[in-house]
Amino acid sequence: MTINVKNFLKDKPKLSKMGDFQKLEEIDGLEVSAVSADLYGTGRDDLCLFYFRDGANYAAVYTNNTICSESITWNRHIRKKFVKALLVNTKNANTFTGSQGSEALDSISKTLAKTLTLKESQKKDGTSQVIKANEILFASTGVIGEKFPTQQIKSSIPNLVDKLRERQNKFVWFKAATSIMTTDTRPKLAYEECRIWNKDIRLSAIAKGSGMISPNMATMLAFVFTDADIPSIFLKSLLKRAMTNTFNAITVDSDTSTNDMVAIFSSNKVKTGKIYNVLDPKLKDFEMALQRLLLNLAKQIVSDGEGAKKFITVKVINARSQQMAKNIAFSIANSPLFKTAMAGEDPNWGRIIMAIGKSGEKVSVDKIEIKFGELKVAEKGKISEEYDEEKLKEYMKWDALVVQVNLKLGQGSFDCYTCDLTDDYIKINADYRN
Repeated sequence: MTINVKNFLKDKPKLSKMGDFQKLEEIDGLEVSAVSADLYGTGRDDLCLFYFRDGANYAAVYTNNTICSESITWNRHIRKKFVKALLVNTKNANTFTGSQGSEALDSISKTLAKTLTLKESQKKDGTSQVIKANEILFASTGVIGEKFPTQQIKSSIPNLVDKLRERQNKFVWFKAATSIMTTDTRPKLAYEECRIWNKDIRLSAIAKGSGMISPNMATMLAFVFTDADIPSIFLKSLLKRAMTNTFNAITVDSDTSTNDMVAIFSSNKVKTGKIYNVLDPKLKDFEMALQRLLLNLAKQIVSDGEGAKKFITVKVINARSQQMAKNIAFSIANSPLFKTAMAGEDPNWGRIIMAIGKSGEKVSVDKIEIKFGELKVAEKGKISEEYDEEKLKEYMKWDALVVQVNLKLGQGSFDCYTCDLTDDYIKINADYRN
């Protein structure tokens, strides 16, 4: 898949407007490159390297799937809170590859460490370092069960390291985001700014995801980079807190991948003073910026759901608890009947009633109120007297829809983000390996 950056900038698809990356700027201490290892046989970029020349604090959250990629297993075995590089490949998930997959990462990590060390030795300022294999993280996405292309990746490493760029403009970020795509139709990027202790802080991020999307980490790869000096232990807490209403609030098809990974890396180049705990007031602005960044990427993933034509927000309000609201929201958002009705622009609110009931949550039928946008369709245990089929049909033509369920039982609420289910979803997944 080849995407021309200039054409993309000029004519971005409607549903990608949340992914404005015009403001993306460089993160001091980070170098980025993307090349083709020809894993697809088409010459498209499929390998991406993020190198932290002075190392980086980091935190990562991985899939809850009990079967996971060898790349994730490798990362979980690294006990360091400080890393030097992240290598990402597409086309091959490195899942269910047995010892071949794990041995591949061992071999590739040694080659990459050696090549990066050689790059360091060529410095003339006396700051060269020795890079170790256990200072490298991996992420993989693609087909499960196919032999991992060790030699193709290893032979591409010299070119990948040679093309590392210290100055990351929007085109460098675009190239990186494009290189990790699988069935995505467009790259996903986001940028935020904030302040810590009167210092300007930058956060740049890329993600991929289109199908096999569900909560419990959602299914995707997402990488956030910041120049703030934040210890790994606080990065971990901030990331997990930010996940609840972002990546763990989306669904495309209710499937949780074997390769999910969200990570944040801090190059520590902007010194912000001592941080005492994750609730330190100095971190408030940063946490809000991280929340906005992840929600931006999460919405981009849903809007690019395989075959998606509509972005849908399911809002459940006034539940007994947030967990109750979340359960009902996902029961609706994951229903194929509801999603196909949205694709057909049919305001079939009966399918919402069905999904509320199958959630297992105890509700009061007479209290439920359902709206499409501002249009009330059901209340008091029956169709609303305000029901207007013509207005509803007009509303259903919109690209972005909001469905609200008011349970009138308490103060719990939850917003879930999903998309419609179209014929194209079947075509894309039936043809995935071809």
